[in-house]
Amino acid sequence: MVNRLKRYAQIAGILSKYGFGIFLEELYPEDKRPDFLKDADVESQDIYRRIRLAIEELGPTFIKLGQILSGRRDLLPVALIEELLFLTDDVKPVDYSEVKTVIEETCGEVGEFCIFVDPEPFAAASLSQVHRATLMDGSDVVFKIQRPGIRELIEVDLTILANLAQRAEESIPYLRPYNPVGVIEEFSQQMRKELDFVRDGKNAEIIANNLKNMTSVKIPKVYWEYTGPRLLVMEYVEGVRIDNVEVLKETHDLKELANIGFEAYIQQIFTDGFYHGDPHPGNIRVTDDGKIVFFDFGLVGVLRPERRHAYTRVIYGLVTSDIDLLLDSFEELDIEIASEDIDGLKDEMYAALKETENYSIEDYSFQESMNQLNSTLYRYHIRMPGNLMLMIKVITMVGDIGFTLDPEFNFMQKIQPYIGNLMRQSLFSQESLEQTRNNITREILRFPKALRKFLENISSGQSRMEVTVPEVAEINKSLENTGWKMFLGLLSMGLIIGLSIIISTTNILTQDLITLVTLLGGVALLIIILKGITSGSD
Repeated sequence: MVNRLKRYAQIAGILSKYGFGIFLEELYPEDKRPDFLKDADVESQDIYRRIRLAIEELGPTFIKLGQILSGRRDLLPVALIEELLFLTDDVKPVDYSEVKTVIEETCGEVGEFCIFVDPEPFAAASLSQVHRATLMDGSDVVFKIQRPGIRELIEVDLTILANLAQRAEESIPYLRPYNPVGVIEEFSQQMRKELDFVRDGKNAEIIANNLKNMTSVKIPKVYWEYTGPRLLVMEYVEGVRIDNVEVLKETHDLKELANIGFEAYIQQIFTDGFYHGDPHPGNIRVTDDGKIVFFDFGLVGVLRPERRHAYTRVIYGLVTSDIDLLLDSFEELDIEIASEDIDGLKDEMYAALKETENYSIEDYSFQESMNQLNSTLYRYHIRMPGNLMLMIKVITMVGDIGFTLDPEFNFMQKIQPYIGNLMRQSLFSQESLEQTRNNITREILRFPKALRKFLENISSGQSRMEVTVPEVAEINKSLENTGWKMFLGLLSMGLIIGLSIIISTTNILTQDLITLVTLLGGVALLIIILKGITSGSD
């Protein structure tokens, strides 16, 4: 059992050791311990390196927090992000006898369902360690086993972090715009999800089903009869790490591998809206027959259809250096930008994107482009949605892996052919058309209620009566009718032009598209009829 007071003292001691006692003094001014202000006990006095070293010593909860914050480039300076990217949760494994109890709590006696379990783990992380095994039917599997006591430690740490975040918002005014309480709440939700290995397995199955038509991608099978919240049993798949270029190039086409990985993530993010959220090279391997295998589905990104459309617009704005579209997309996502900052922000973002256009392929870095953009967002204190930053982090990691495999891989150039198709998919997908139909139906169904309420107000005398001068009313009516005619003309023109573009690019007019255009035409016709009736009755 983890003692909360002792853990508080341990955290305070580590922070003080690395020179962050002044921060503790700001949070807890009533605590006068002198060791809060002692000098940092490290060789380097670089503050960002000290932060990273302190996080590593604080343990798995804080390491996971640092890893997640490494994707929040809107909140942290680039120099700190670069340090956090060095964080690793590789730890010394615990003895097999300790994790064996977790296996037997879930599945019963090991000898009853296993021929063999390797007591030496081939991977160990802060939350779990992985052992190879062979089931009674001869299936080669891996046991992902939760480390004993880790759940209790993380729950205590999350409580302490929530308290620190609350204190920070109350005691340190300059931290309030960064919403530390909200950041920790979001992190706590993610950590509790990662501790549920059943959810990990379900995520794997969702992605496997979504990518079933991509024969060059493999997701290991989950053995549900042996899986529980603290134990995940999956198919063992032999493979080479995707960044082991020297080995892969002997038997594989590296350009093709880069393309497969890129296409798999484009589909996951923009088509499926459900994607593998931690594509570091240790979680991606290549089989002998050239298939890319994904592992570890504790962290996934989930995007609603309307978010996918907005994020597609963000990527399109980045690729085309269309800053106005980019800012329009930010507004659609409720990202707040101070009005006095807009011109300066647009200038800096445009310059950052334009600078990369003339780079030679060997000098270009998608990550560097994102770093410049994110530095601008950070300087203007613009907070982005967490799932947008996760998406950008994932895209950046995929771009880096692509470049590692193929030095001519250029993410910006690579995604351009997909952009038009992605925009059409998000605008005219089955989900979007269904939502449009539902919205129109909802408004039609609401009309009788609105009309009834209007008539009730008339009969009860609640409607406001206005005295108008006939000549002025006639002028107003004429202007209004003219405005409606212009609106309907523009609407019709927009439909015709839009439909022409779609037909010319797709060479097919889908039933859904016909339905959408018919509905919009019906609405326009209804408006014309109603306006005609209204005009005729005057």
